[in-house]
Order: sequence, then C-alpha cells, then structure tokens
Amino acid sequence: MLSLSIIIPVYNEDKTILQILKLVGLKIKELNNYKFEIIVVDDCSTDKTKSILEENKNLFNKVIFNDKNYGKGFSVQKGINAAENEIIMIQDADLEYLPENYEQLLKPFHVNADVVYGSRFRTTEANRVIFFWHFIANSIITFLSNCFSNLNLSDVEVGYKLFKKRIFDNIILTEKSFGFEIEITHKISNIKPKLKIYETGISYYARDYSEGKKIGIKDAFRALYCIIKFGLFRIKK
Repeated sequence: MLSLSIIIPVYNEDKTILQILKLVGLKIKELNNYKFEIIVVDDCSTDKTKSILEENKNLFNKVIFNDKNYGKGFSVQKGINAAENEIIMIQDADLEYLPENYEQLLKPFHVNADVVYGSRFRTTEANRVIFFWHFIANSIITFLSNCFSNLNLSDVEVGYKLFKKRIFDNIILTEKSFGFEIEITHKISNIKPKLKIYETGISYYARDYSEGKKIGIKDAFRALYCIIKFGLFRIKK
C-alpha cells in the first residue's frame, strides 16, 4: 500500500479552504489502496482562514501556522518537513486544482515514478479559458526552464507536483516564494542517478483576480530569475 502526504499551503482562502478540505476528504475515502495524511500550512492569513482551520480540525491530520507571511515555497517546505508518508503531493487551497485528478496523478507511482507533474496543456480534461498573456508567460517560462533542466515539461508552473519523499534527503530548498516551482524542478533534474519524472494531464478551473487569484507579473520575473540562478549559473559552474 502506497502512503501519501497531501500538503495544502494556504494564505487568505477563507472562501475556499473548507470546501477544498471536504473535497480532499471525500476523494481519499474512494482511494482504498493508499494511506493518507493531510497537512495544512497557513502562511499567516489575515482573513478568517485560521479560525476556520481551528474549528474544523477533524478535516486534516496536522496544521502549521507560520509566524508571518513568508510565501508558498516556505509553506511547502514546512509541510515536507512535517510529512511522514512515502509520496508528497502539493494541493493548492483554492478551487483551481481539484481532487478529481488524484487517480491520474498517482497512477505513475504504481509503475516506477519518482516524480509526477500535472499538466494543464497535455490533457483532454476540462480547462477554463482565461488570460491569454498568462498562457504566453507560462509557455516562455516553461521553455526557458526546459532549456537548462533538459526536461521536456509542458507546464513547469503547475500546482500539482508529486515527489517521493526520499528525494528531499538529497536537496535543500531555499526559495520562499512561487519561485520554488523553478528551484525544485531544476534541483530534481540534477539528481544522480536520474529520477523517473512523469507528466500527466489534469483538469484546471482557473480563477481571475476578482475571485482571489494571487500570482502576478512579479512572480513571472521571479521565475525568470530562478531559471538564471538554478539553471544558467549551475551550467556555468
């Protein structure tokens, strides 16, 4: 039986956190051949998120409250440190990524996968049509990242990323922001012997900014910086 630690980083998601926790709980009841734990990491939310978590402790196994707002990367690292199971899954707290994808994401681990990335662009599943320039920025970031990681990913910024926990015995993550998406990708690409990395299509229900979407242009520039830092400079060294 495979064991899975689902890490849910959350910041100011009082409108969605309860619903996503319930959806995750319903899905894991359907997956009988897995052992689960749910770890929520609240990045010092200023809305009602913390009180909702304190009132619904039956919906998760562990909760970590950061002492200040650090960023998604920092929260994911805290969750990884607290995880006890074989496979790490990152589950965003909004409703853009839903647990309906779990079977597809976990399937490669029954073969020989070490890492599985979801993809919003290699899929026949439902994807909300929104933000052309976000698609262009993501395509550029993914292309440049692939150039230096020598991977052929189609969606490096995807929220769904799954890893064998033992991988983190060999890498140290330093990025506190959304830049950790690039950092972790380049660091796993450098591990020897080569990891078995898979990509699978997922559904995606994008939000716009009026619905609480947080990632923006500064995060795109941070991703480019991280490609230079963890990709180009590594090659030069």
